[in-house]
Amino acid sequence: MTEQMAPGLDFEAMRRAIEESDYDALVALYADDAELRTVNKNSTPSSPQVLRGKEEISEMLRDVCGRAMTHHVEDEVIGEGRIAYNEACEYPDGTRVLGATTLELQDGKIVRQTIVEAWDE
Repeated sequence: MTEQMAPGLDFEAMRRAIEESDYDALVALYADDAELRTVNKNSTPSSPQVLRGKEEISEMLRDVCGRAMTHHVEDEVIGEGRIAYNEACEYPDGTRVLGATTLELQDGKIVRQTIVEAWDE
């Protein structure tokens, strides 16, 4: 069992929101001025996709939550003001995606998130 050290952020509630594709619960986790950076084969480290602000992030979350796929959070590490975890996803056709995520927290909200993704091809 992981020790809860992220003040104001309930990791188990976040896990449930991710695994259940709960859009409203996920959006509520972000600060208004949050930043989300994604690196994958289409958005390389030198040119990542960057979403700024809760509104841009919520649009991406609406898309992801609306997809027919499963999400499983695993291997979490929770520290003071930071969380890291892996997210294993699978589409109905068997395509898998693995994301490694790090979060920076402030006042119990996500202020910065970095996701590195690998997809089956």
